[in-house]
Amino acid sequence: MSAAAHTYAEAMATTVRALARAMGAARNERPDEYVLAPPPGATAMTTTAPPPSAIGRRAAVDLAAIREQWGDLLAAIEQPPAAEWPPREQKGFLDQLADDQGQDEPTLGRMPLVLREHPAPLNLDALDTAMRTERELFELADAVAAAVQRPVRRIPKPAGPGRYVAVVDGTDRNDPARWHYPSATDPGSRAYGLHWAAVWIEGRALDEPAGDLFGPMPPRLADEVAGVARRCRERVERALGREQRTTDLDDPCPWCGGPLHARTAGGETAVTCSTGEGCGAPVLPDERGRRVWQDAELVGLWAALDAARRRGA
Repeated sequence: MSAAAHTYAEAMATTVRALARAMGAARNERPDEYVLAPPPGATAMTTTAPPPSAIGRRAAVDLAAIREQWGDLLAAIEQPPAAEWPPREQKGFLDQLADDQGQDEPTLGRMPLVLREHPAPLNLDALDTAMRTERELFELADAVAAAVQRPVRRIPKPAGPGRYVAVVDGTDRNDPARWHYPSATDPGSRAYGLHWAAVWIEGRALDEPAGDLFGPMPPRLADEVAGVARRCRERVERALGREQRTTDLDDPCPWCGGPLHARTAGGETAVTCSTGEGCGAPVLPDERGRRVWQDAELVGLWAALDAARRRGA
């Protein structure tokens, strides 16, 4: 073997050893506390659900609902608590208030609550709900990244004649799709707030393509993601007075005299007449033939109910 060939072979061997060390180090980059280990005595699951699974789609819907109501929850922190928050007639006002605050301070809605100051919040329940929800989604994103996100690549870099060292691939490290863990001096991806955490988790729940950056989500973790997303959504809607509930109205239907039932879910209200097809109200029926008022149609129902009360007075 010539001297040049020998030097080349040594350089390649050095490179291979450096890459092997780098790959071994990269495997240890994930903080252990973010790895969801199987329960004692259980065997780690290796099968994966077909993407996007029904569980993933359900989690995505709940995460989207959290994002859409996050501005209202932040606005509620600065409003005195009420028996019902927000009152249905104020929902549009609060939406506008959140938009106005976003225009004055464009990064406020994205900045993590733990990095903000709340010297005198008027609604402590709303603040506690927001901070708890944000913390749980941040921790969930850390756990998902630990389970499915590929470690940052190491690439060889010349360090002298025939010598190479493994260094972090800056392009791979700064991939916008990558979730970054927090440290003592850097909040990582948490700096972008709950919106980014929810969007990122949603992408993993739906197994959106991102090259080889992510692996498939194990079924047990998919169940955990769906459970956390549902709990957080219910908590947010409960703090805003928008949790799903049904109320029997005191007044009968102005058109047929049948009982009326109001159903609230996600901040939206629909009123249903139980009479069925025999009701002559000027609104469309549902799949069971019952007349249903929703959105702008509720104005006509309230007017008809008020008129019936006046006639009976």
